[in-house]
This record gives sequence, structure tokens and C-alpha cells, in this order.
Amino acid sequence: MERADKDLAFMLQYENIAWYEKGKVRILDRRIYPTKVEFHVCENHVEVTKAITDMVTQSAGPFTAAAMGMALAAYECRGRSEKDQQEYLKKAADTISHARPTTIDRMTLITKGCYLAAEKALMAGENVSDAIVEHTINTNNSRYRKIGVIAKHLVDMFPMNGRVLTQCFGETIVGQMLKEARSRNNNLKIYCAETRPYFQGARLTASVAKDMGFDVTVITDNMPAYAIQNEKIDVFTSAADVICQDGYIVNKIGTFQIAIVAKYMGIPYFVTGAPESGHPTVDTVKIEMRDPEFVLQAMGVRTAMQGVKGYYPSFDITPPHLVSGVVTDRGIFSPYDLARYYAEGNKGEYEIVV
Repeated sequence: MERADKDLAFMLQYENIAWYEKGKVRILDRRIYPTKVEFHVCENHVEVTKAITDMVTQSAGPFTAAAMGMALAAYECRGRSEKDQQEYLKKAADTISHARPTTIDRMTLITKGCYLAAEKALMAGENVSDAIVEHTINTNNSRYRKIGVIAKHLVDMFPMNGRVLTQCFGETIVGQMLKEARSRNNNLKIYCAETRPYFQGARLTASVAKDMGFDVTVITDNMPAYAIQNEKIDVFTSAADVICQDGYIVNKIGTFQIAIVAKYMGIPYFVTGAPESGHPTVDTVKIEMRDPEFVLQAMGVRTAMQGVKGYYPSFDITPPHLVSGVVTDRGIFSPYDLARYYAEGNKGEYEIVV
């Protein structure tokens, strides 16, 4: 089977996101990429959980890391009775899925799929870790292909040789969007808001765009209005950490303010991904508050005087009236009509593949 990460950038290759092998999980350290290419090595699933919490990997990276953490958990409990292994893996799934509070719903789907693959392997007398890795590859293939369909719908909304503003790092959709644009000879110009304090836009989105041969420019987080106006940006797009069924979009802090500017400047804002079955309304979402010290520095260099306080909500919430459309694998939906996505029998972006 041809893998769905074919022809995508370095950091979108499965092995370069997170990978289990020989009793260890290695995770590309996105906190320092692309300045350095280093892998954070975890020797147990608790270390994998901590790596996710500590932002070693971000965007959709934690979902692959979580699955590989389950493979590592299976290695940790190898040799025990079948019942003991099942109990160990259930506890590991709970630990890993709660690594970050805002994405528990997706993480639970992923760890549940891994657990079901493990049960199957146990009954068949197969290597459980290998079965979870194979399951993860199949799940990633399914998700990448589904996002490839999303990319087709999204690129339909871009003018030829248009200028596209992004926020944070949308992971797979960034690569698939650019791959689709390349197949249409649409030479997009990409503008990446830097996305402090981890600079995912500057370091990750811009790196993927550069790897894939596109003209890419980084702007600071306080430049979107000027850039939209003076660089003649055509479209703003982002992925989302949570798309609530009532049309509210939870994404990296800064998305809301860019959506306001886009609306004011008269350019569309398209969000990519499927609505979350576990989030019928926005009040089901818990916004993660991270260490405020991170906003008092830039890539390890302190920028504020000692004693000054910081404030660091990881995500903000964009209301539906600022969203032009939610681009799913089943087409583009109005943010006010997302309940129809599941009513029509669709499975979502992170469905369990067994």
C-alpha cells in the first residue's frame, strides 16, 4: 500500500512526526525545528505524555505521538497475562489522552483505536506493539487521504497565483493544500503569522511551504491587518483544534483577531477540518492555560524584566459570524449548519480505523 505521506515535506513524514521502535518512541522536537533537527526519545508512555504536555510536538503531531505511546505501553507490559495487559493499556490510554485538556476528545478516539487494535492482536497471539504501529499507519493513511479531499475543496476557494495567510501550523492540511495547489499549477504565495510564543507559523508552516517549493513570507503577529491591506492577501485559512457543532472555532491564540481583521478587510476566512462529535456547543471546551513565563521570552531569550507578569491562554474562540465556511471532507459547510455533517452519516476527521 502506498503511504499517504508520499511527496509531503520532511516533517509530515510519519517517522519524522513520532515513531515507535525497539522499546522507545522518538518524537521530532518541534520546539527547535528547523534550526535543529533533533528527536526527543521516550522510554515509557508517561514520558510520551509529558512530551505532548511540554509541546515537544504540536498541531496534529500529538495524535501520532499518542498512538506511538500506546505501542510503547504495550511493550512495557509485554509478558504479562492478557487481562493484565488489557488493564495496563486502558490506564495508559487514559493517561495519554489527558496530556492536554483542550484536545481530550480527539486523543481519546486515537487511544481507543489503539486499544482495540491491541485487543485484536492479543486474541490472535500477535506482537501488540507492532499491531498498534500498523494500526497507526493505517489510521494516518486514512486521515491524510481524507485531508487530501479537504485540500481539494479548500484550493477551489483560492484564486490562481493567489496570496494566502495562515495561522499557526495546520499540520497535514498545510502539506496537502500545497500538494493540491502544485498539481493545479497554482503558484500560491504563502504568508505565515509567526504564532508566538512557540513560533509554529514561522518555524513549521513556513518550513513545510519552503520544503514544497512555494514562495513563503513570515510576518509578525501584529502585522496581519497591514499585510492583508498592503500585500493584497486574498484568503485567510487555518485548521482548528476544535470545531464545535454550533460553529465556534477553537484554534491557536491569535486566530480570533485575524478573523476579525479578515472580516473587516473583506477577505474570506476558511477553517479546515470536521466538526467534533464530542463538542456540540462551545461551552463544552476547556481552554488550556499554559505557563505564563513563555510569553516573557522568545526562543529561550528573555524579553521582559524580572517581576513582569505574563498571560498565556493557548487557544482563543472565533464566533461563527466571522467564518466564511468550514471545509470538510464532505464539502464546505456554513458554520451555522455543522450539525448536518453527522446527521448525514459522516465519520469525522479522526475516526477509529480498526
